[in-house]
Amino acid sequence: MAELSGGDNPSVDLEPTAMALLRAQWTAIADEEASAPSEIPQTIREAIARSVNSPTKTYRYVLPTQLLAKSVNSSLDCRAVQANAPLQGAFDARSLCQHVIVPFDQMTENVLGGAPEPYANNPVRIPAIVPTERAAQKNKSGFDDLMLVLDYAQANPRLSLDLFRLTLQTILGRLSTVAVVYPVPNRVSQLSAIECIQGFLRERTGGIRLQAVGVALFRAIGELYSQYPKVESNNINAPDARTGSAADLECIAADGQIVKAVEVKDRKLALLHVQVKLTKLREKGITEAIFVVQGGTVLEDREQVQLLIQKEFGSGQNIYVAEFMPFLENHLIIFGETGRRTFLKMVGAELDARNADVSHRQRWRDLLIAM
Repeated sequence: MAELSGGDNPSVDLEPTAMALLRAQWTAIADEEASAPSEIPQTIREAIARSVNSPTKTYRYVLPTQLLAKSVNSSLDCRAVQANAPLQGAFDARSLCQHVIVPFDQMTENVLGGAPEPYANNPVRIPAIVPTERAAQKNKSGFDDLMLVLDYAQANPRLSLDLFRLTLQTILGRLSTVAVVYPVPNRVSQLSAIECIQGFLRERTGGIRLQAVGVALFRAIGELYSQYPKVESNNINAPDARTGSAADLECIAADGQIVKAVEVKDRKLALLHVQVKLTKLREKGITEAIFVVQGGTVLEDREQVQLLIQKEFGSGQNIYVAEFMPFLENHLIIFGETGRRTFLKMVGAELDARNADVSHRQRWRDLLIAM
């Protein structure tokens, strides 16, 4: 694999030509009018497949971006990420991705993952995709796949378009898995629903799955108990200050008033978290708040959290802390069989609404099939 070396930075207006090439090749691939030649080694084909389906979402964008640049202008070094990288033929891959690959992803059901700014993420905050940057990567095997393909493309510029076509073919194959159908059974017992949810939440996902289940649960509560007609939820990674919301979920009455704020956390509750949240609740005039958490309250904070809850009750603020699974289990009893089916359908709908990665949606589908 080549190492970094000094070089010039070519001044090339890539984006319009790249967009035209991408559209033409995607149409040809979709119409089965284009194919990749057999001379591309199997090891390269396999590395392309792994990159397009990488668990590191950023890597899924890197390969089409870098190969597209090389296909448009063979003098570019497809390993370059930044225009000031010390490579002959370096260019700004972030801009190309942002203005060409991201819109393509949005037009194809977020097949690559729906990332708004892939090259702003840590894995590619580097000058180039070269061995000297490997140590900083969490997914080293995925980075190795990128280096393998891009080194091959750089050494075989006449095959750059064929490599790009093969990448598009792989993306098209991934697209067939994006539209996921959720086969909720005709009959759902409380036990089977609990086992399904436990299986879904067993893998730690930074709260993405837990929040989807939490949104579905409170939407089902609102609908089945006729408490409120609407639940709004925030992006799991978006701070409340930026969204203007009081909590992860806001349960809204028919008159538009927020009747309940809900925090859904994939970790133990700390006193500081409650204190910070109280300010926002008071600001928005919300008197009912529920913290639904995994693991309960931090041991050293339990007494102080209880004292705070008692104190706030005296001022008209109702705060509740509930362990997620017991809270869910009790409601699944009250929901009844029809309500449990409604709840499971709402989980799938929420995963779709927030453009959850296909791995989460496929896992939910598979659990439903196994019920």
